[in-house]
Amino acid sequence: MRNVRIEDVDHLDRDVIALGNDYPQGFVLPAHQHRRAQLLYGISGLMHVSTREGEWVVPPQHAVWIPPETIHSVKFAGVSTRSLYIEPALAVTLREGERCQVISVSPLLRQLLMGAVDLPALYESERDRTLITLMQLELALMPAREFDIPLPQHPALLAQCQTFLLSPSIHDPAERWSSTLFMSASTFRRLFLQQTGMSFSTWRQRACVVSALALLVAGKSVNEVALSLGYDNGSSFATMFRRVTGQPPSFYRHA
Repeated sequence: MRNVRIEDVDHLDRDVIALGNDYPQGFVLPAHQHRRAQLLYGISGLMHVSTREGEWVVPPQHAVWIPPETIHSVKFAGVSTRSLYIEPALAVTLREGERCQVISVSPLLRQLLMGAVDLPALYESERDRTLITLMQLELALMPAREFDIPLPQHPALLAQCQTFLLSPSIHDPAERWSSTLFMSASTFRRLFLQQTGMSFSTWRQRACVVSALALLVAGKSVNEVALSLGYDNGSSFATMFRRVTGQPPSFYRHA
């Protein structure tokens, strides 16, 4: 089914419902939630998913897994989507955890997602049910990628993180943050780890990588992205990027 709201078909007696939707450049779905889990895949373009717990950038050839009842908003950068909406009891057998995940999408899963939206609303045939079953098996095998930025609940620290994300820099020192928050350096580092589950330096690097993904997909050169994040040159940035993501920056720029 295409360009149909899940709210209009959620009642259907099927464990998995496949929908396709098209969104214009810059379109934002405001905060909402679904009774079912959602696998949201963009055929092209970029998606930004936000929850209270963090932010996720979803580049091409990846999807985001959104657990049931998770309040989230999505910003689309010229994206045509394919989504699976999965009954909660089945969802827990496919993906672990209660937070969103960005996952890789294999060529097989991509083709299955493309074909699933053309199924009848109440698919019945053996072929159609086999396609749905194969999608579930493939989805369960897809690895999660570290394309998320955990956000703290501490109000002052959250404000600092959100300000940083507007203009991330790999050299922004922890001492500046602790001074701004009127904390000692050791207190700040303990609080940051407690609130995000990551050290400040690891979080800073993750934020730069996720920001770089968006810039690369938008067509910025590797050198432009490197300099905007505070790296001395494209080579040092590319080395870090490949170490964290497993792919060179050019992989996402060409995507």
